[in-house]
Amino acid sequence: MARKVNKLVYGVGTNDAGRAVWTKLNGKRVVCPFYDRWQSMLGRCYDPKFHLRNPTYVGCSVAEEWLLFSNFENWMKTQDWEGKQLDKDILKLGNKLYSPDFCIFIPKKLNSFTVDCGASSGEWPIGVSLHKRTGMFVARCSNPFTGKRENLGGFDNPDDAHEAWRKRKHELALIYADQQTDPRIADALRTRYLH
Repeated sequence: MARKVNKLVYGVGTNDAGRAVWTKLNGKRVVCPFYDRWQSMLGRCYDPKFHLRNPTYVGCSVAEEWLLFSNFENWMKTQDWEGKQLDKDILKLGNKLYSPDFCIFIPKKLNSFTVDCGASSGEWPIGVSLHKRTGMFVARCSNPFTGKRENLGGFDNPDDAHEAWRKRKHELALIYADQQTDPRIADALRTRYLH
């Protein structure tokens, strides 16, 4: 009988676990959390269907060492990961490479706060919309602590409205920074919305 050859995950990743990475528990499929994070990371970088729904991930890649599952798993075991999401660009804004140098696990709420929604903002800068009836540019910012979207006022041009959004986002980032136990995250938040 021929030996079964492991196929590559998303055409690039090698699962060298040497064990089952999922099991059934009470009739439900339960995936190893290390494998789940690894496979999701590969999908964000190399799955064309994912890119159609999430075009901001086009051009992202995974460091060569992390294309081997065991390397990623060993790294993840040394991290504070439980209940958190893998982030590639909070430590280095605009980063497109998933690697041990730039990746860190952060709470989902913080990850949502730092997501750049520029691709969905249309023709105006982030945080800005045009109020058609008045012709004013409105600045809004979601406050992660209250769960409410704050109206920051109306402005004559989109640049001034965006500046109001940036200032408020920076104020909120400073609050988040003071809550962090990891100094790398705190430092990144303190400078993220400065300019």
